[in-house]
Amino acid sequence: MFDVNKKFENGEAYVTVEGRLDTVTSPQLEEVLKDVLENADTLVIDFEKLDYISSAGLRVLLASQKVMSKKGGMKVKNVGETIMEIFDVTGFVDILDIE
Repeated sequence: MFDVNKKFENGEAYVTVEGRLDTVTSPQLEEVLKDVLENADTLVIDFEKLDYISSAGLRVLLASQKVMSKKGGMKVKNVGETIMEIFDVTGFVDILDIE
C-alpha cells in the first residue's frame, strides 16, 4: 500500500507519505509534488508512516530539495530508524533538513 496526501496552509505545503517509496510509487509522489513545488513557499514532508525508500524515491527528494532551496526551504520530519540509515549511508543526512 502507498499513499500521499498534501495540504496547503499560509504558503506552506505539508505532504505525508505512507508505505513504500520505490520505482513503482515514486512517480505518484512526483506528481503530487509538481503542484507543491510550483505553489508553496516552504515544504514539509512527513515520513512517519514511510516503511522503505529506494533510489527512485531519493531522486524525487533530491529534485524537490533543489527547487525548494531557492524558495523557503524543505524539511523532512518523523524519519524512522530504517529510513534514517538509508539517508546516512547515501549522504542524504548532509543534503536534507531532517527534524
